[in-house]
Amino acid sequence: MSEQSQAIFVNVGERTNVTGSAVFRRLITDGNYTEALSVARQQVENGAQIIDVNMDEGLLDSKAAMRTFLRLIAAEPDIARVPIMIDSSKWEVIEEGLKNVQGKAVVNSISLKEGEEPFLEQARLVKAYGAAVVVMAFDETGQAETADRKFDICNRAYDLLVDTVGLDPNDIIFDPNIFAVATGIAEHDDYGVAFIEATRRIRKELKGAHVSGGVSNLSFSFRGNEVVRQAMHSVFLYHAIKAGMDMGIVNAGQLDIYDDIEPELRDACEDVILNRRSDAGERLLELAERYRGEEGKQAKKKNTEWRDWPVAKRLEHALVHGIDDHIEDDTEEARQDFDKPLEVIEGPLMDGMNVVGDLFGAGKMFLPQVVKSARVMKKAVAYLLPYLEEEKKRSGMAGKSNGKIVMATVKGDVHDIGKNIVGVVLQCNGYDVVDLGVMVPAEKILETAKKEEADIIGLSGLITPSLDEMVNVAAEMQR
Repeated sequence: MSEQSQAIFVNVGERTNVTGSAVFRRLITDGNYTEALSVARQQVENGAQIIDVNMDEGLLDSKAAMRTFLRLIAAEPDIARVPIMIDSSKWEVIEEGLKNVQGKAVVNSISLKEGEEPFLEQARLVKAYGAAVVVMAFDETGQAETADRKFDICNRAYDLLVDTVGLDPNDIIFDPNIFAVATGIAEHDDYGVAFIEATRRIRKELKGAHVSGGVSNLSFSFRGNEVVRQAMHSVFLYHAIKAGMDMGIVNAGQLDIYDDIEPELRDACEDVILNRRSDAGERLLELAERYRGEEGKQAKKKNTEWRDWPVAKRLEHALVHGIDDHIEDDTEEARQDFDKPLEVIEGPLMDGMNVVGDLFGAGKMFLPQVVKSARVMKKAVAYLLPYLEEEKKRSGMAGKSNGKIVMATVKGDVHDIGKNIVGVVLQCNGYDVVDLGVMVPAEKILETAKKEEADIIGLSGLITPSLDEMVNVAAEMQR
C-alpha cells in the first residue's frame, strides 16, 4: 500500500471563522464570547481534530479578538484538547495568536507572494514559536493554477524551509489551492484535477510534508444549494485523500457518506471534479435544479423505508448513518431475539461497527461520521448494561473477574472511539477495565498498571505519531 493511501485525514473545523460563518461573526462582533466558544465546542464534538480560528473582520480589532478567544479556549478542556490553527492574512494577528495559544499551534498561512526575504523571516518566527505552518502555493507571480506550478512553488518553499530555516518537514503543510469548479469558464475545468495531481506529487517527492485545503472553495458556484455542495465535498475528498491529502478545512458536521450520495449526482460531481467530459459543468448545473428549495429538502429527507427492515439491518443502518432516534427500541427488539444481551453487542452491533470501519478504511466515511456512529453504539450499549449486570448475577459471575486491563489513549492523541468500544466488550466478557482516558503519558499508564496489578495494558490512538508513543510505552515497560 502506498504512503498516500495510508494517510489519516485530519479534519479542520471551519466554523470559528468570522469571514466564513455569519453566526460566529455576529457573536464575536457583539462580544458574546461564551456563545462563540460553543461554536468551537460543537465542532470538536462533531469530530474536528483541529479548530481554525480567523478574526479578519474590517470592523473588528482582530488582534484583541484573537487574544481574547484563544485565552478563553485555553480554559475549556473539552476544546483545548485539540490544536488551534491560527488563521489570518495579517502577520501581526498570527503572531498575537502564537503568543496566546496553548500547546502546539498551526499557522495559516505564509507564502512566497512577497518574495523570499519576508517568507524566511516569518518561517523563522514560526519555528521559534514551535508551530507548524500552512504554506500556500502562491509566489511573486500569483496563485498557482496548474499542477506543475503548484508543485514547483511548493518544492521551492520546501527547500527554503528545510534547508535554510531548518524546519521539520513534518511541520510543513502545503495548500495547493482548491479553486471553484463548474464556473462556466473553460480554464477552470481542470482545477480539481490539478489539485489532486499536485497533491500526489507533493506527498511522493516532498518527504514528510502534508497537504491541506479549504474544501468549501470547490463548490462556490453552487452556494445556496447545500445538497449539491455537500455531495461535491465528499466526492472531492474521496479522490483527494487517495492522492495523499491528509488535512482539510471543512464543516465537520456536514459531510455525506460517499456511497449514500444519489448515484446520478455522485457521477455528475465526479465528472466535474475529475474533468471527465466537456459538458460536465452544464450537466451538474441542470441536475442541481432538482435539489433547490423544497425539492432539495425533500431529496435530503431521511428515507424511512429502513424502518421496515429486519432488526439487525436496522441496527446496522442506524450505526452507519449515526441515527439514534430508534436505537433503544431496536436494541430491545434485538435483545428479545437473543438468549443473552451480550450476543446483541457481539452480533448485530459489532457487525454494524465493522461496516463503519470498512467504509472509513475505504475513504467513504470521514471521522465526524464515525464519531456519530460511536455515539449511537454507546447509547445502545448503555441501554443493555442493566441486562448485562442481571445476566452476570444469574450466571453467578457477579463479582468474579477474568482479569484486569488498564486502557488509555496515548500521549499526544485525543481519539478514544475504538478504545471505548473495546472497553465495553471486555467488561461484558468479565474483565475489570481501568480507563485512563486520552492524552495519557507513559509514566501514568505504567504507574497505574503497577498500582492496579493489571494483567494487560491496552493502548489506543488514531494519528500516526501515536505508533511511536506506543513503542515508547512498550520500551518503558521493559526497563
